[in-house]
Amino acid sequence: MAFCSKMALASIGKDAINIEDDHNLKNSYGEDGLISPDKEDISRILTVPFSGRIRGGMRPGKKIIVMGIIDPEPDSFDIILTCGHKEEKDDEELTDVALKLSVRFAERQYLRSARVSGKWSEEEAVISYFPFIPDQPFRIEIHCEHQRFRIFVDGHQLFDFYHKVKSLQAINMIRIVGSLQITKLG
Repeated sequence: MAFCSKMALASIGKDAINIEDDHNLKNSYGEDGLISPDKEDISRILTVPFSGRIRGGMRPGKKIIVMGIIDPEPDSFDIILTCGHKEEKDDEELTDVALKLSVRFAERQYLRSARVSGKWSEEEAVISYFPFIPDQPFRIEIHCEHQRFRIFVDGHQLFDFYHKVKSLQAINMIRIVGSLQITKLG
């Protein structure tokens, strides 16, 4: 657990995720608008459910890192990359979802899907192994490439998800919900 605590205190890199309410925080590099784990209110900022902006949208070469700890008795959790942000609940159902990663513990599945123009793609479910363990830390990396997202868990490539949303820069929001605690976003 000491390793995870040290990782939680590390500062995040450039092109990070802005918090939704746009606090003007500075990270250790002095850049405005990035989440900084040394701030006193970091636990409030990284509270699940989490919603934040992806600065500049996605583009080839950009990656998102989500580090956290699975709850002791987890049900599921989702990491969702969307296009835009709507305040109204009805509008949220119309927002394009570029990537929805759904971890289901009872079924030991790691599902992927997308929603374009109100229609969900077929869920992709095949994985070589289930990498998540209750009450243990994890690190998910979402690498954006020209044709696909490449997803790594704890340093191991788990699968690719080919882009359904073609305008990568439009992918500018991240939501995280479910049975986990977030320790770092970058």
